[in-house]
Amino acid sequence: MNAYDEYMKEIVKPMRSELVNVGFKELTTADMVNEHMEKSQGTSLVVINSVCGCAAGLARPAVAEALLEVNQKPDHLVTVFAGQDQEATYQMRAFFEEVPASSPSIAILKDGQLSYFIPREQIEGYPMEQIKNHLVEVLNQVTAS
Repeated sequence: MNAYDEYMKEIVKPMRSELVNVGFKELTTADMVNEHMEKSQGTSLVVINSVCGCAAGLARPAVAEALLEVNQKPDHLVTVFAGQDQEATYQMRAFFEEVPASSPSIAILKDGQLSYFIPREQIEGYPMEQIKNHLVEVLNQVTAS
């Protein structure tokens, strides 16, 4: 690993832990993504994480708070890190190719099929509370069906 990669690995540790600390499993390889997608039944909340400010100040906090308010938590909480775990991110995005790639973003999958997608355009520039409320509303609908 070169000095840049080592530096970035250290920089993103706290960014990774924000989601892991609220129950997310990191999928860091394409094989881990494929295994999750093959085996996961029910609802998966997928966060495409990133180093940008809107991930730090909006997406990750909104997701963490939304999980405290939903009627029923998703069956699976998983995350890939754009720009860091490139193979895993590319592979996850392949499961919902119908939406343009963006990070951060939030995908809700039901039995492996995309049910809802919140792109960066609906995160960046919006109040965290509004993103959280949007996610709670969608999760309550998807997990109830």
